[in-house]
Amino acid sequence: MIELWNWRIEGRVAAREIRRALADVLDVPVLPLGGVDPAGVPQGALLVDVWHRPGDYPTSVDCYGVPAELPEVTAIAAFARRLGRHCLLADDTLDAGRHLLVSANGTIRPVHLDVRDTEDGEILSNQRLCTALSPRCRGWSPCHQSRWVPDSVIPALAAA
Repeated sequence: MIELWNWRIEGRVAAREIRRALADVLDVPVLPLGGVDPAGVPQGALLVDVWHRPGDYPTSVDCYGVPAELPEVTAIAAFARRLGRHCLLADDTLDAGRHLLVSANGTIRPVHLDVRDTEDGEILSNQRLCTALSPRCRGWSPCHQSRWVPDSVIPALAAA
């Protein structure tokens, strides 16, 4: 089974810059997904698809063939530090508006965003911290069933 990582990045970032950062962080060959002959893909290579849409996190990244032994949060923390940009990944609640924010220094914490579907794709906006002070995050909300409970902060050194 091929594992997939899907991330969002603040601002518009060129696909070439993303592939270069991933290659540096993961120490594997990184190739664009489109136009690659499957027979010519080197063993252990990562295939990456990048596209842009509107919103606060307009750059989307899909990574195929990720290293099984590397936890996704560790990889994205190193990737965010390498790029110097905040990144988002879906958390474990299945709530479309709840994500993990990985800051440019690699610190990880849960956040909420408004999600709006448009002809140009899903738009994320209005980022808010997931905190026990928020009525949405109190009590029996999905936030408390997550590995990343409200007010969780995983410092950069622990994340990498």
